[in-house]
Amino acid sequence: MGSVPVADRVVRVHAFGGPDVLRIDHMSPTPPPSGEVAIRVRAIGLNRADVMFRRNTYIEKAVLPSRLGFEAVGEITGLGEGVSSFCVGQRVNVVPGASLARHGVCADWVNVPATRVVPCPPGFDDLQAAALWMSYGTPYGALIEVCRIAKGQRVLITAANTTVGLAAIQIARAVGAFPIGTVLLDSLREPLLQAGAEAVIVTTNEDLGQSLATIAPDGIHAAFDAVGGPQITAIAEAMLPRDTIILHGALSPDPTPFPLKLALRKSLNLRGYLYTEVTDDPDALTRAQEFLAKGAAAGFIVPRIDRSFPLDRIAEAHAYLESGQQFGKVVVTT
Repeated sequence: MGSVPVADRVVRVHAFGGPDVLRIDHMSPTPPPSGEVAIRVRAIGLNRADVMFRRNTYIEKAVLPSRLGFEAVGEITGLGEGVSSFCVGQRVNVVPGASLARHGVCADWVNVPATRVVPCPPGFDDLQAAALWMSYGTPYGALIEVCRIAKGQRVLITAANTTVGLAAIQIARAVGAFPIGTVLLDSLREPLLQAGAEAVIVTTNEDLGQSLATIAPDGIHAAFDAVGGPQITAIAEAMLPRDTIILHGALSPDPTPFPLKLALRKSLNLRGYLYTEVTDDPDALTRAQEFLAKGAAAGFIVPRIDRSFPLDRIAEAHAYLESGQQFGKVVVTT
């Protein structure tokens, strides 16, 4: 069975609201139940979904007090009954998809269903490994599994300065596609170009539709949209017939209209996407692991880390994440 972790800090949400509602509780580790593994957490990747979960605006609703944290890297310290595919001491990633209330990874230790654990790909340090699955799993599934983007195609990536957006740029480049990014601040244009974007549109002072018509006069093959809202019409206008708009976020506070006439005229596909389409499908998860490992070996997949915080400064880390200042992943270390 192995030993269980000795550290005992667990970050929990006791009330909904800002970063100040986060508390570090001291909870003794428990042996992993049947079908689960115990993990000594080394680093936790923070995501916008963590902020939404804390504010009670995420898809999954918390039952207070609740753990939180979607993805992490660490070592296995114990195996529950029936788990034979891992071994104590093995370095692994926790992939998103398990219940946060029970299996939130923002802690020194966590018990997680073995189905939500994968071997950590070689070549990544703890910070990079903690930045993998939410950031790369979402665009991998949307762009590779659904849209099947290919060499020479143009791909629109909105909110491209986010961790998911930066990962999408790398994934597009890995298959030879041309990523076009949108941002809100002109100061992000050059960093995004350096990160691999073919072109950048600053939507606060550039018209999205006109810019796309100039950058991609022949049309867009795929759109990976984190924003939604009224701009979906301009995106649909720029799409090639029979191609796909993936909506994976709702950063816009405005309603998202369905561009019916454009969808009819162009036979467009508009669909929502959640990372669990990969993490809930063992075959897709295996393909994603292989894609990331090959991309890392080839130098295309390189998680960008903006800042790291110690676990004791979790509220500060959340405040920084929520400020929107980051260019890359915010990571918490134990």
